[in-house]
Amino acid sequence: MDIVAGNRAVALLAESVASTRTPEVLSPPGGFGGMFSAAGLDAEHVLVASTDGVGTKAELAGRHGRWRGIGIDLVNHCIGDIAVHGARPLFFLDYIAMARLVPEVVAEIVAGVADACREAGCALLGGETAE
Repeated sequence: MDIVAGNRAVALLAESVASTRTPEVLSPPGGFGGMFSAAGLDAEHVLVASTDGVGTKAELAGRHGRWRGIGIDLVNHCIGDIAVHGARPLFFLDYIAMARLVPEVVAEIVAGVADACREAGCALLGGETAE
């Protein structure tokens, strides 16, 4: 992985991630795991998790240079998957992989993820990029 590009991507997306922070987030940004306090949940509650992808939308986004929307779609896919269980989103983890890391593209995708997280009232707890 291109370390310089990776560090630039992190710098570009830091504000988007910070904008989703909620009081339950216990970990600082940039760690290998995110910590979320469940102290406000009682014994009758359970955590529901989901992961998904955007499929061929990534190809379309690349053709048109419109990356933010796939971040939004990704979060909403996962929110929909947990909503059918009566759950509400508390936090989200992202994973972005590409053949060659383009910091501006990563930042735009994460900005879309952050947009959807703020709209849903959940924290972008952490994530990973891979090249």
